[in-house]
Amino acid sequence: MKRICAYILSAVLLASATLSTVSCTSPGGGIETYPKESGNTNPPVADTGSADSSTVTDGNAEAPASHAPDFTALDREGNEVKLSDFFGKPIVLNFWASWCPPCKAELPDFETVFKKYEGKVTFLMVNLTDGQRETVEIAKSFVESQGYTFPVYFDTKYEASYNYGVSSIPQTYFIDAEGNLVAYATGMITGSQLEEGIGMIYSE
Repeated sequence: MKRICAYILSAVLLASATLSTVSCTSPGGGIETYPKESGNTNPPVADTGSADSSTVTDGNAEAPASHAPDFTALDREGNEVKLSDFFGKPIVLNFWASWCPPCKAELPDFETVFKKYEGKVTFLMVNLTDGQRETVEIAKSFVESQGYTFPVYFDTKYEASYNYGVSSIPQTYFIDAEGNLVAYATGMITGSQLEEGIGMIYSE
């Protein structure tokens, strides 16, 4: 039991230290699909043992996909929710923080596109809530001051950021209705790039 507790504590401390060194990236490199065209088939996520050998279609050809790592975060009311709770609809997963200028710069486009696809595509705007640079109160206040209506979730236990290997933000992942990672973007993206990513996981 002591070894298990020590392991859990070490994992939490490692995740906390990693989150405290997260930086901003802008501009981004655009939308990349799985596997990466460069030949590196390792997706930018932590190895949680959830990868499978299923395939997805990006509208042009079939390509191997990895199952999106699950995580638990808190909603605005403090309830725990899991990524897997939202499987069944395409998902846009975005990591952001209010202290990050590139994150703030792309959020108006996310709000516009969220309203366009509301009810059809699920948006999970995951805030890196480290309790230092970012708290639940700071994030909520920022979202309310900007009038954003997209759903915000709080990564207070660093589980989401750890599982997705987040070392810089913003980061955006495009997940199909079956829970497979289809595409991702590191750094700030435009509204048209966001639409491009959604086009890979959703069609009218």
